[in-house]
Amino acid sequence: MVFIVSITGAIYCFAPELQQLTQPYRSVEAKRDRFLPASTLIAIAEKQIPDKKAKRLYYGQPNKAAYALFFEKGGYYHTVFMNPYDGTVLKTKNMRKDFYNIILYLHFTLLIPYGQEIVGWSTLIFFIMIISGIILWWPRNKAATKARFQIKLKASPKRLNYDLHNVLGFYSSWVLIFTVFTGLIWAFDGFANTIYKLTGEKHSIIQQKLPVSDTSQKNMLTPQKAIDKVWYQVENEMRSTYKAVELILPQTDSAAILLRANPSEKTFYKTDYRYFDQYTGREFDNAYGWGKYSDVTTLSDRIRRMNYDIHIGAVMGYPGRIAAFLAALIAASLPITGLLIWLGKRKRK
Repeated sequence: MVFIVSITGAIYCFAPELQQLTQPYRSVEAKRDRFLPASTLIAIAEKQIPDKKAKRLYYGQPNKAAYALFFEKGGYYHTVFMNPYDGTVLKTKNMRKDFYNIILYLHFTLLIPYGQEIVGWSTLIFFIMIISGIILWWPRNKAATKARFQIKLKASPKRLNYDLHNVLGFYSSWVLIFTVFTGLIWAFDGFANTIYKLTGEKHSIIQQKLPVSDTSQKNMLTPQKAIDKVWYQVENEMRSTYKAVELILPQTDSAAILLRANPSEKTFYKTDYRYFDQYTGREFDNAYGWGKYSDVTTLSDRIRRMNYDIHIGAVMGYPGRIAAFLAALIAASLPITGLLIWLGKRKRK
């Protein structure tokens, strides 16, 4: 299990770059023209899948395709990629067959029933093993210290395997502790709560009840005009402030339109979460859900926002992602080298 989760995690560290390289329909020729409004792109996408309704719409940088997401319970998941300038459909794709999507779901569900629970508990066991591994690694005296940091490449295969497990395991553990702990935050609510306990801070913006749309204003604007009103409020900021914008469409009469606007292409923790009335297009004034990044005032909320970026190393830029990638590869090797050590000890007995 550790091998599967680690290998898929290593691949996903660089998924955005790999997707751009291997999936040309994600890119368009950059222009200075305005993007088409949200309602137009949604209508174009829904013509490609007539019996379904789009759930989300994504705008990226001038050289990136816009895309609409269609998904439902039962596993249905399609994406329509479009040129944001003229609405040309670049690709309609069943995301259940997408390589990177399969890698992602394999990473946290193993693609089997109850896979998410299996991954969660296995990750907890692995976290305990990392801590115990550091304790076992710790040299008992100064004479043993040097051997703990070096791999003897000219040693016997058995000794080389031991060093690979022991030394590489130690170096990678300082990255894996953060990677694994952030994974546990998704798996178990209790781990998320420990952040607040460690900092001594209370839950804040993240815990606020979400706003609701004013159903008495149902006839104020059509759904198309309301979503475009939201888009026009953020359109200029796409050129100056935001690198990517995602519109999450309401699925109930009282739900609000959620706009997730990210000022960075490399990380997610600075994303602004802005809510709008689905009938009037009016933005709600107070901070809801995760709120805007400028609303975050506590260290614990800041850390919670960084969870994904810490998990893949993006919070430290490319060096952090490379470190997470290498640590994941080493983690994948640990069950193999550990098994060989265990088998060697059994033979001696």
